[in-house]
Amino acid sequence: MEESELMKNCEALIIGGSAGSLEVVLRVLPALSPTLSFPVIIVVHRKHGTDSLLPDLLSGKTSLKVKEIEEKEQAMAGTVYIAPSDYHTLIEQNKTFSLDYSEKVNYSRPAIDVTFQTGAEAYRGKLVCMLLSGSNSDGVNGLKSVKAWGGITVIQDPETAQVSYMPAQAALQLKIDYTLSIEDMADFINLLS
Repeated sequence: MEESELMKNCEALIIGGSAGSLEVVLRVLPALSPTLSFPVIIVVHRKHGTDSLLPDLLSGKTSLKVKEIEEKEQAMAGTVYIAPSDYHTLIEQNKTFSLDYSEKVNYSRPAIDVTFQTGAEAYRGKLVCMLLSGSNSDGVNGLKSVKAWGGITVIQDPETAQVSYMPAQAALQLKIDYTLSIEDMADFINLLS
């Protein structure tokens, strides 16, 4: 299958990040096509109760619908979903979300690994996961699952990351499909649609 065909198979995009990743999201969102054919799910590490305005902040940057994930909600195309603080976001086989308050993973809740791993099982080869700037290795094991299920793995170029540890660990531990600068991310995402 041609690379462009492979990319056109995308049924969901999950973006994960920690320290320094929100700035990347704020730069990428305005350039996203308003007609994306898949949901964009964003999992960023944030302190409980401090960022309740995050969906509003991101809404002002894009013409796509932006909302915080709710329990048992169906993932819909053309919508940007924000993982709520202090809950793991799981993606069920029927492409609905589950919120989970179990122990932290990599000192984090929401943990990127949890969403990447459950997303990989639900979407298999039709999932694209992107790991951005961050200061721990959350997301790396998730990318390994994405790879194992046939999905596409993407990292922010560590050279362009405010905190390079997270994407650099991913590059060290597995063969990443795409390494992108911030400037190239929106075009890449738009090509998936």
